[in-house]
Amino acid sequence: MSGVIVTNPPKADANDVAALAGFGVATVSEAMGRTGLLGPEIRPIQQGVRAAGTAVTVLSWPGDNLMIHAAVEQCGEGDILVVTTTSPSTDGLFGELFATALRRRGVRGLIINAGIRDTQELREMDFPAWSRAVSAQGTVKATGGSVNVPVAIDGQVIRPGDVILADDDGVVVVPRERARVTVEASEAREAKEAKSRAAFLDGELGLDRYGLRDTLKRLGVEYKTYEEYEGERS
Repeated sequence: MSGVIVTNPPKADANDVAALAGFGVATVSEAMGRTGLLGPEIRPIQQGVRAAGTAVTVLSWPGDNLMIHAAVEQCGEGDILVVTTTSPSTDGLFGELFATALRRRGVRGLIINAGIRDTQELREMDFPAWSRAVSAQGTVKATGGSVNVPVAIDGQVIRPGDVILADDDGVVVVPRERARVTVEASEAREAKEAKSRAAFLDGELGLDRYGLRDTLKRLGVEYKTYEEYEGERS
């Protein structure tokens, strides 16, 4: 497998990345029309952490982390490393030594569609990571791949410079050219949710606030007393 290392790709505006960091993954995905989510199998190795940054992408051979070494050189302040393999792999491609090198360069975290190890050490050094598997299985450094090319994870295309947002709920990718409009849509969604939250605290029901009683009626869902229900079953 040959490959390419692309240098200096365009990136989303840093101010937009910082603004998106203020929202949860669910809010941002909803604001984009329920798009951009990676699959639920990509899980955090920690809890209570949110990371946002611009993607540096890696396409590696299964069980081979050579291209992660190559990618470190291409990483800088505010980036998130995104790694996938040419076919499914659960080997531990990434560990504490990589995180040490990336932290030195200002990288904010890792998304890996493969295995990760040294998870305790990563948590202790506050390097956030989301992975498909945790595995102590080691790897080789023998096969070429690519850095900063478009990659696909769970059907989502991630390009270098796209915004990656990750938290306890999962990972979402925001195309770099949609970052500003997604910030605005996320702000609008949060404002709407704030009004609903206040209404629920005041005792209003979602059935009434969202007009769902008519929906239940249209679907043929009926209200019955316990006696009526039990009488029909006997």
